[in-house]
Amino acid sequence: MPDVVRAAVVQATWTGDTASMVAKHEEHAREAARRGAAVIGFQEVFNAPYFCQVQDAEHFRWAEPVPGGPTTERMCALARETGLVIVAPLFETEQSGFHYNTAVVIDADGTVLGTYRKHHIPQLKGFWEKFYFRPGNRGWPVFDTAAGRIGVTICYDRHFPEGWRALGLAGAQLVFNPSATSRGLSSHLWQLEQPAAAVANGYFVAAINRVGTESYGDNDFYGTSYFADPRGQIVGAAAGDKEELLVQDLDFGLIDEVRRTWAFYRDRRPDAYGELVRP
Repeated sequence: MPDVVRAAVVQATWTGDTASMVAKHEEHAREAARRGAAVIGFQEVFNAPYFCQVQDAEHFRWAEPVPGGPTTERMCALARETGLVIVAPLFETEQSGFHYNTAVVIDADGTVLGTYRKHHIPQLKGFWEKFYFRPGNRGWPVFDTAAGRIGVTICYDRHFPEGWRALGLAGAQLVFNPSATSRGLSSHLWQLEQPAAAVANGYFVAAINRVGTESYGDNDFYGTSYFADPRGQIVGAAAGDKEELLVQDLDFGLIDEVRRTWAFYRDRRPDAYGELVRP
């Protein structure tokens, strides 16, 4: 695998139905592949609206098996067609009463490598996620893909440093954080936390946000997706506040350079951190 990996993210407006939303992302993926990308990530629950702005049982209709559901199957076919590694966040149903906010990671040959289930589930105005999702229960997996070692956190997870560190300890080179983040207090943290996680852990972060105002509530998703490098700097430029496909070259060789300069993993003191994991 080359040191420089071309990566892409999509921030997209809601179309009104799953079929057209999936089709839109397929076209963005094909364009990313034409532009030489090796990996692409989509926004939180990319094939649905961000329905967690309200608490209504009708929205369980967006859930589907992951893998094995129709959207995962289309993403597998898309990976085979384009040669892209795909990170596709979905509303997962495992069985009756067992639902998760999940991302499926698909290799460039269409193989499902596994899933990540969101650990930290908010429950506050505009983000009523505990009504829909159980907390993730599959740890912090890192996936060996054709585009490198990839990890995932989802939206609210980014406020908790332990997940970022777990992914770094497991060897992640690039961590995707698909999100549904609206204007307000979070806009400052959006610019701060993910570059800080990148530099603290010595890897690249792909920060992906929804964009536009959706019909369930009045949250205005502001986009501004970006890539942060292991120095905590934005790679190229961030996206704006409209729908956009963002493609950037990521020099994975920088990971070793930064980790030699800032020897955070060498100088960690896990023997001194016992208090941190107490309830």
